[in-house]
Amino acid sequence: MTDAILSPTATALAASQYRADKARRARRAGLLKHIFLILTSLIMIYPLIWMLSASFKPDNQIFGSLSLWPATFDLGNYGQGWNALSVSFTRFFWNSTLVTVLSVIGNVISCSFAAYAFARLEFTGKTIWFALMMMTLMIPYHVVLIPQYLLFLNLGWVNTYLPLIVPKFLAGEAFFIFLMIQFFRQLPRELDEAAMIDGCSPFKIYWAIIMPLSLPAMATAAIFSFIWTWEDFLGPLVYLNNVEDYTVPLALRMFLSQDGASQYGPMFAMSILSILPIFLFFIIFQRLIIRGIAMSGLK
Repeated sequence: MTDAILSPTATALAASQYRADKARRARRAGLLKHIFLILTSLIMIYPLIWMLSASFKPDNQIFGSLSLWPATFDLGNYGQGWNALSVSFTRFFWNSTLVTVLSVIGNVISCSFAAYAFARLEFTGKTIWFALMMMTLMIPYHVVLIPQYLLFLNLGWVNTYLPLIVPKFLAGEAFFIFLMIQFFRQLPRELDEAAMIDGCSPFKIYWAIIMPLSLPAMATAAIFSFIWTWEDFLGPLVYLNNVEDYTVPLALRMFLSQDGASQYGPMFAMSILSILPIFLFFIIFQRLIIRGIAMSGLK
């Protein structure tokens, strides 16, 4: 009977050994997980690393060498690429900045208004309008491209920035509306009721209470809108005809020539410069992105 019962010391040693084995297995699993994530990340960013390397190579070494490390660093691709086209890249970056900033402002203002109405106000057909708004997420952009083009052509807006900017002020991005709705619904309604007792109008409640508390959601919408607009290629391609009005993605396309005289080195150099605003914008506001998505209920 006595032999069948472990002594307290033996029990403690067994428990300690079990905890040590469990901690060892956890460390091993954590190490393997980190190795897997690092390798996956390297595979994902390999094209970016290759493009960065190619931007420092002469044209005859870009496709002739598999090494990521350039044999000779050629910084001339950046200077040559900046002035290689008939219009300087200073103009293209200004055009992209103008379209992107105005689009971000339009998306944040109009989508927050629409989200506030769906989340806080009561009106006839609210459920139906919300369902119709969500259904627009399933409509591909190419389906409405021709009708939109004909509309803007009749308005005389083709070859201007208006088709790229004005729709952003009409709450046309259902994704941003849904994101803000989810965030607004988490704010206590007691704040609205207290403001109404003090005589605040719905707009005053939005401006003084909802908007200051919704900075993470609005920042998330602004960041995604910035990235998508800056990288947009199809919209400017359809509506812009003058080279002086081109955005950066269209300017990069001009480096490719159908007669085989493409300038790959300058094109890769300008591609790296075009990514920098997005990269810096994301790094600076990364915390707001994570917080906005987490608090908006988007998984």
